[in-house]
Amino acid sequence: MGIHEQLDKVEIRRRLLKKRQSIPVQEWREKSDRICRQLQNSTLFTQAKTILAYFSFRQEPDLSPLFTDTKYRWGFPRCIGKSLNWHLWKPQDAVQVGSYGITEPHPHAPTIDPVEVDLILIPGVACDYQGYRLGYGGGYYDRLLSSPDWANKPTIGIVFDFAYLPQIPIETWDKPLQLVITENHF
Repeated sequence: MGIHEQLDKVEIRRRLLKKRQSIPVQEWREKSDRICRQLQNSTLFTQAKTILAYFSFRQEPDLSPLFTDTKYRWGFPRCIGKSLNWHLWKPQDAVQVGSYGITEPHPHAPTIDPVEVDLILIPGVACDYQGYRLGYGGGYYDRLLSSPDWANKPTIGIVFDFAYLPQIPIETWDKPLQLVITENHF
């Protein structure tokens, strides 16, 4: 990958994060609720039993209204070194703030085995029409999705419409997500 693409990525990331954090709270809530409804209309979602999700951080789309649905088992990540450990979580369970300021399940919460997982909902800075994702630069989801246990799991990228782009710079190891959902698209 050339230096040019590297700059593009950094610039796109900076611009979109700034835009996301400037959304008024009311609008953020409405867009997030629309994304939740889009998910509830998605077959990948409705047919799943165990779903890996995320706690909204820095105005990522907020999926928390879905987490009270007891039809599903919900898993959330804890950052351990360079990888993500997944733990079961219910709305009444404790949470704590992890190393990046991101809410995480308690370390003693039961862990989830990859074989149990039916769907992974993945946040990002942007996704493109081909399903490629621009993350935060830490590579956590890239490493997860390239490991054999996780490589074939259904994935849905969750971004707001303004971050759903015709194309983003990609690396040779990037794998497209199966589906991208925004407040206006699924």
